[in-house]
Parts: sequence; structure tokens; C-alpha cells
Amino acid sequence: MIKIRNVNLETVCGITSKIPQKDKIEVAFAGKSNVGKSSLINSLVMRKALARTSSQPGKTQTINYYRVNEGTSIEDTRLEEPFAPDCYLVDLPGYGYANAGVEIKAKWGRMIENYLQTSEKLRTVFLLVDIRHAPSGNDKMMHDWIVANGMEPVIIATKKDKLKKSQIQKALKVIRTDLKVKPGTPVIAFSAETKEGREEIWKLILDMANAEIPELIDEETAEES
Repeated sequence: MIKIRNVNLETVCGITSKIPQKDKIEVAFAGKSNVGKSSLINSLVMRKALARTSSQPGKTQTINYYRVNEGTSIEDTRLEEPFAPDCYLVDLPGYGYANAGVEIKAKWGRMIENYLQTSEKLRTVFLLVDIRHAPSGNDKMMHDWIVANGMEPVIIATKKDKLKKSQIQKALKVIRTDLKVKPGTPVIAFSAETKEGREEIWKLILDMANAEIPELIDEETAEES
């Protein structure tokens, strides 16, 4: 099991905030209101209430940066039972909140687009969709928007525990088809209740973090010469 040494909410960006440039990799989480982003983040970091969950849609109106395992070395991430890498989990505002005004929706959209276009350390976006339903128009729009910004999102189908085992593969096929995901794109079924899918998500993040190492070595060699 991927281990968590420490975690904290380090930065909160509002609509008028400047997007900070971090020195560790970032992975972002996008999804419609109440799809389970906060529950997913809490499950990943093994905390009950780090990211606030709410029955009120549209609660997250900021970009929240959670620093995970600050100070963790690459060696720690390659142990038999590895620690999660020193990285940021970035919680983006939920979309598709019907009661949000047009102006607010537009501001949220600009804030998210600004983040996707300007964050230098963003490595992927995890797009959350509810496994019980076919992707909504907003889900499709967000997927296409992420792709248009030069990234291939990883799809996380939340609330896996709400379906029977016999229904899961069919539901995942609907998600792949409706979002028109490219072949090879990871589509992970996840349950905040059972934690199924947690290790698979962390494995992807670990691979992204370890992929940075040759780049860092090249930079250090260039500085020495």
C-alpha cells in the first residue's frame, strides 16, 4: 500500500488569485459538483476530512493545492511498500452546478483554463465521472476542454460500490464510448467506501514523479559544467 507521511492544504487560489508556480509535480482533479472529488482526495491521503465533503453542490469555489509527503526522497518512493512522492494534489472547482449564476460559471471557467494553461508542473488531470450514469454534456465538454489544452485526462469512474460487480464493465464501456477517450487512456473504477482504485491512481502518480528524475539529473549536470 502506498504510504502517506504528511499532507497539508498549502495554497488556496480564488478567482482573482495568481496561479502559483510550484517546484513539485501537480496532478489535478476535475469533475462535476458532488461527483466525489473531496472523498477521492481524502481516500488518497488517508485522511477523513482534509478535503471538505458537502451535500451542497458547488461548495468548492477555489483551486486548492494539497502538498503530499513533503521531503520524501525518490528512494522512499521505490521501497517495497513505497511512500507517495512529494507532490501536489490540486482540487479544481466542481462544474455543472445548476444554481451558480452565469457570471460565476464564466469566472470559474476562466480560472480553471488559466490553471491548465499556465501551471508548469501540471502532469495530468484526473477527470471524475459518476459510474452510475452516462457522462453528462458537462463531462464531455470538460473532457474536450482538457484535451484542447494539450493534455490527455485520466478518467476516474467514482462510486463503484453503488453498482453490482456484473454492471461495472458495461458502465466503463459507456464512459469510454461517450467521452470518446483515446485507446490506452486509463479508466479507473474507484470507490471511496472500499478504497478500490486507490493504489492504481497512486501508481500512475508515482510513475509521473519518477519520470522527472532524468530531467533533474540533466539539469544538475548542466549546472555543474
